[in-house]
Amino acid sequence: MGRPLDLVRRDVMLGRAADYVLANGLAGVSLRPMAEALDTSPRMLLYDFESKEKLISSILTEIRQREATLLSTHLAGVSRSAPDLLRFAWTWISAPAQEPFLRLFFQVYVDAISRPDAYGGAAKAMVGDWLDTVSAIVGGPTAEATATLFVAVVRGLLLDGQATGDRTRTNDAMESFIGLIGRDETATNRSR
Repeated sequence: MGRPLDLVRRDVMLGRAADYVLANGLAGVSLRPMAEALDTSPRMLLYDFESKEKLISSILTEIRQREATLLSTHLAGVSRSAPDLLRFAWTWISAPAQEPFLRLFFQVYVDAISRPDAYGGAAKAMVGDWLDTVSAIVGGPTAEATATLFVAVVRGLLLDGQATGDRTRTNDAMESFIGLIGRDETATNRSR
C-alpha cells in the first residue's frame, strides 16, 4: 500500500505550479523543468496529480479561481450600469498586472481550437466564467446576449493589444464601444 497523498503539500505545489505557468506559459511545457523550478521531481508531480494532463487542468482551474476572486473583489463597489461595468472591467483586465494571465488565457484559448480535448474543458470554462459573472451583473432577459457581446469585444481588444502593444488605440476603441453601449442604455431607459 502506497503512502497517502499529502493534500497540504499538493495544494502548496499547485499554487507554485500555477505561478510557474503564469510566468512561463504552457507552450511546450515539460514536467522536468517545471519540477526543477518547484524543487521537486517529475515523479512527485505525477504522484500528486496522477498525470501531466490532470496537473495542467488543476493549474488552469487554480488560475481561473484566482482571477475570479480578484474580479469579484474589484466588482464589489462598481455600478451595475453597462458603461460603468465595461470601463471598470477594461481598466482592470487590461492593466499590466494582468498580462501573465492574458498571455496564458490566449495561449490556452487558441490552442484549444485545434486541440479541444487538450485542457479538459478549461478553455470553455475560461469563457464561461466571464459570461456567468457579466450575465449576473447585467441581469434581465438579454443578459446572456449582452454578456456575450461584452466578452467578445473585450477579448478581441485584449488580443489586439497583446499582439500589437498599442494600448492607446485599444483603449480608444473601448471608449468608443462604451459610448455606444451608453447611448443604447439611455435610449432603452427613455422608452420605459
